[in-house]
Amino acid sequence: MKLELDIEQFWKDEETNHKDNCFSPDAKQVACGIRMSEECVFAELGEEGEPWGYTPPERRMELNKRYNEKAIKIVGRPLLYEGPFEPEDCEFQFRRIGEVFGGQYIFDGTTEWLKGTLIDNEALEKKLDEIDNMDLRSFILPANWESEKKRIYETYGKKPSEFDFVRGPVTLATSVFGVENLLFLYYDDPDLFIRFSETIKKVLLGYIDIFREESGHDANNFSHGFSFLDDDCNLLTEEMYEMFGFPILKEVFAHCSPNPGDERYQHSDSAMEHLVPILARLNLTACNFGPTVTVEHIRKHMPNTRIDGQLAPFTFMRNNEDDIIAEVRRDCEMIKASGTKGLNLCTAGSINNGSLLTSMRAVMAALQNYGRYDY
Repeated sequence: MKLELDIEQFWKDEETNHKDNCFSPDAKQVACGIRMSEECVFAELGEEGEPWGYTPPERRMELNKRYNEKAIKIVGRPLLYEGPFEPEDCEFQFRRIGEVFGGQYIFDGTTEWLKGTLIDNEALEKKLDEIDNMDLRSFILPANWESEKKRIYETYGKKPSEFDFVRGPVTLATSVFGVENLLFLYYDDPDLFIRFSETIKKVLLGYIDIFREESGHDANNFSHGFSFLDDDCNLLTEEMYEMFGFPILKEVFAHCSPNPGDERYQHSDSAMEHLVPILARLNLTACNFGPTVTVEHIRKHMPNTRIDGQLAPFTFMRNNEDDIIAEVRRDCEMIKASGTKGLNLCTAGSINNGSLLTSMRAVMAALQNYGRYDY
C-alpha cells in the first residue's frame, strides 16, 4: 500500500501536534514521536559498525551528517545530532546503582548488561545489611570526585547532572538477584521481599539527593520530573507489583514530581497490561509500554497520559510498509474512538538498527491519512 504524503503540511502540523503534552486542542492529527536513532545509521548507509557499541566522535559526526542528508530527501528533515560531541574526559565517573547491590556492569562487545552476584536469599539479606550500614555518598563518589568536579567545570563549564531516570525497580532486582529468585522470594520470604523493595527505594532516594546537591540544587530548587525504565515489571503479578514496585515509584514521584504537570514517566516494553491499572494511580504524564498493550487499554485507565507508542519495534525494523501502515492506522483509530488526543506515535520500545527512513515516511503518511482529528 502506498499512501500520499504532503511533507510540508506534515511538518507544519507537527508544530502544534506536540503542544500541551500532545493534548493541544489545536492539534490537527496524531503526533509523530519517531525521530529515528543513531543506531540506524549503519544499515541505512550500508556501513560497518556496532550500533550499541563505541563509535569515535569523528566517525559519528561523519555518519550522522550523511544520514541527515538522506533523511532530508526521504522525510524532509535532518534527524540526528551532527556534533560537536563532548570529549570523553568531561564525563563524571561514579558507581552506579546496580553496583550498590553487588552487580557488575559488563560490556559483551555488543551491549552492556548488569550481571548479578546475589545467588540466594542469604546472600541478598547479607547485602541488604551491608547497604543499611553503608555511607552511600562515599561508596558512589570516587576519592578524586572533588578535584575532577573542579577540573571538568573549569575546563568545560559543566556540572554534574541531577539524577532523574533509572532502571525500574523490578528490572534492577531481577538483574542483581535473578528472575526466579525474586519471584520465589515473594512466596518464600515476603518480609525479605518487602525489605528488598524498601532498600531499593532508600538507595534510589539517596542517589537523587546526592546528585541534586552535587549539581548545585536543593529540595527547594531542583529540576522536577523522573523517569523509570522497567522492562521486567511484566514478570510480577498485580499483587507482587503492589508490594514491590509501586511503593518505590510512588515515593520517588512524590520526591521529584510533586506538581501535577511534572514529568512522571514509565517505559516498559513488555506485556505488562495487567499493571496498567496500578500505574494509573501514579498519574503518569507519559508512558511507553510493550507492543501488545493497546492504545485502547492504556487510554481506558490513563485518560490524561501521553501515550508514546504502540508500533511494534520489530514491525518497524522489518520495513514492510503495509504492516507499518496497518499498525499505525489501528492506533489512530483507537485514539479517535476514545474521543481524546495525547497519542504520540512511537515504537513501543527501542528503534533498532535496520529500521529505515522509508519506514518513518510510511508512518508519516499513515498519520496524515488516518490520524486526522475531527474533534
